[in-house]
Amino acid sequence: RALITRPQLIVADEPVSALDVSIQAQVLNLLLDLQQRFGMTYLLISHDLAVVNHLCDEVLVMQQGRVVEQGSPKQLFSHARHPYTQSLLNAVPQIAPGRARALRNLRVKASSNLV
Repeated sequence: RALITRPQLIVADEPVSALDVSIQAQVLNLLLDLQQRFGMTYLLISHDLAVVNHLCDEVLVMQQGRVVEQGSPKQLFSHARHPYTQSLLNAVPQIAPGRARALRNLRVKASSNLV
């Protein structure tokens, strides 16, 4: 319905936050397709940095209603300057390759020593 008037700008506030990951991907790809087809701009409001990285060309980081940093996702995610941006990036869970396997092996080894 929102596209019937051919808007130039769509404001999307957390558009995929309540969706499971597979549906999120479908919606994000649809947003990108619609953007390319109709040449519209999105103003995306999100706390999900993966979504921001996937969808945005330009990012504004806000703290208490004020812009504290601005740049491309690549620039901000690899060279954040403001402490608030750095704290946001540090809060994203990281998966260390092999860490889950190593923890499982430790648990198995510890439980076999108990027997």
